[in-house]
Amino acid sequence: MGVIDIKKIAKTEQLFAPGHRACAGCGATIIIRQVLSVAGEDTVVGFATGCMEVVSTIFPYTAWEVPFLHVAFENVAAAISGVETAYRALKKKGKIKKKINFIAFGGDGGTYDIGLQALSGAMERGHDMLYICYDNGAYMNTGIQRSSATPFGAHTTTSPAGKKIPGKMQWRKDLTEIIAAHGVPYVAQASPAYYQDLMQKVDKALSIEGPAFIDVLSPCPLGWYYPTKDTIKVAKLAVETKYWPLYEVENGVHRVTVKPRKFKPVEDWLKMQGRFRHLFKEENKWMIEHIQKEVDRRWERLLKLEEAEL
Repeated sequence: MGVIDIKKIAKTEQLFAPGHRACAGCGATIIIRQVLSVAGEDTVVGFATGCMEVVSTIFPYTAWEVPFLHVAFENVAAAISGVETAYRALKKKGKIKKKINFIAFGGDGGTYDIGLQALSGAMERGHDMLYICYDNGAYMNTGIQRSSATPFGAHTTTSPAGKKIPGKMQWRKDLTEIIAAHGVPYVAQASPAYYQDLMQKVDKALSIEGPAFIDVLSPCPLGWYYPTKDTIKVAKLAVETKYWPLYEVENGVHRVTVKPRKFKPVEDWLKMQGRFRHLFKEENKWMIEHIQKEVDRRWERLLKLEEAEL
């Protein structure tokens, strides 16, 4: 592991080809390109059913320039851990000599919810693999239903903002800390807006022996209701408002990797997205205050963890 050479990476061949069917402004396609630019061609990718699998592997075409394994919604962590086990067996027999990276991708539906048991098992067993969640905060592929990654107050088709409820009434699950509690060597949160930070984390995760997990915020124009040109702006503002802190947990030690010089109020991030527009009605403004208090609380907790573990 070393410092990421962005100029060198910019000249390398893209391992996620253009021509896929993703929506314009899709955050996940940006994430995949950034990840594969670091991982390189000696990489095996496992992918849970979801948006990116559907748009990138429409038979008889594929956007993947690396070996690609599509499995069910719930078991990509189990599948790629099996591939990694087979690799270790072949390497032990001398049939494979080179280093190969094993990366599992899943959306938040296939990671936070349906695939959590397989992910937890793979982390606990200690497979030498990297799991990346492209976190767009809902089941976007099947109609924008809420997941346990959906933010408090967000409108989805199964937590609709109306007279009965003002959007989702639960805070999102803190999956990064849940995986960190497994005691794995490396866990992190990242954003495509801070690409050097993301790439550095991928590089570190792949260089460490054992399981690693990175949760990457993945803005979705379709489900978040914002103009397609604003994907990176939305991703950056999530960090600047403390909604999505960028940090890592390496061998149990927390470290914030990006600390904005000046924070912005969380409502700046909320008002960019149509899924939160109901929060700005007079009767719902208390929810904005609640969200601000919660992101502040989580940020202060993170700083305390960082300070205590130094």
